[in-house]
Amino acid sequence: MIIGLTGRNATGKGEAAEFLKEKGFLFLSLSDVIRKAVMERGLAPTRDNLIATGRELRARHGTGYLAERIMEQIEPGQNYVVDSFRHEDEVGVFRRASDFHLLAVTAQQEIRFDRIKARNRENDPQTYEEFIEVENAESTSLQAEGQNLTGTEARADHSVTNNGTVEQFREQLTELVPRLMAKMERPGWDEYFMRMAQVAALRSNCVKRKVAAVIVRDKRVISTGYNGTPRGTKNCYEGGCPRCNNLADSGTKLDECLCSHGEENAITQAAYHGVSVAGSTLYTTFAPCLMCTKMIINAGLHEVVYNMDYPLNDTSFALLKGAGVTCRKLRVE
Repeated sequence: MIIGLTGRNATGKGEAAEFLKEKGFLFLSLSDVIRKAVMERGLAPTRDNLIATGRELRARHGTGYLAERIMEQIEPGQNYVVDSFRHEDEVGVFRRASDFHLLAVTAQQEIRFDRIKARNRENDPQTYEEFIEVENAESTSLQAEGQNLTGTEARADHSVTNNGTVEQFREQLTELVPRLMAKMERPGWDEYFMRMAQVAALRSNCVKRKVAAVIVRDKRVISTGYNGTPRGTKNCYEGGCPRCNNLADSGTKLDECLCSHGEENAITQAAYHGVSVAGSTLYTTFAPCLMCTKMIINAGLHEVVYNMDYPLNDTSFALLKGAGVTCRKLRVE
């Protein structure tokens, strides 16, 4: 999962990030893209330079640019905490991830100003009036490429108020994060097996079309197959199938094709290894042709799930129905 952090100056975003890092989350920050640009230009990494450079990068490359650069670093299977969301379009980039949650960290202005005075950083506002002026400038920009914390906070999925102690803040996070984890999204079994078939199709050696199938019983893959020339012969893409390499029109000269179909190979691979496919489900990236349909029926498969239609499917569908084999479409991009 990915937890994004947004909020005003001195709300406690850094503490939230530190808490999540301790729990195994990897840390990334949109501000790192800006800091890198500032250093490459030989500028001091002051708050003013960071804000100005961030505005320039958004103006030049698009308002979601910082998020896009950080999104490139996200690897699957790992939890991340990503800091410094300051524009709505940055949030939009991360919304493409299915398990993204934006957390707004808030605190009263007076408390935040006291924290700023206590940390005593160079270039921080020295008076409350200056603090309010800077905050108003960062909250809503009249230019599209400027920071817009108000709009970003409005897109948050959750909000945590940090007006108390660090321990109280961490207690809130301890209660919130497990609730977010409980919302973890996973593919269903059908999508899971269809995506396996799509990966298997990448192994196809056919130059005309890449097709693959997996056979599943009791939620376990027992056989896979992809289309291509027979075992031990020249691959289709190496010239092994004259029909495919001569770019025959779709639906013509099928009797001259030397490539076995994905469903056919999945069934014959099971036979080759002595595995019964009776009562199993076949997931295939394309609906089966008539030849494969007859093999599916005679092999005792009870269900076919396909991703995309294959030309001339009507006869195959009618035959499957007559044989009592369930056939359904599952579109997975």
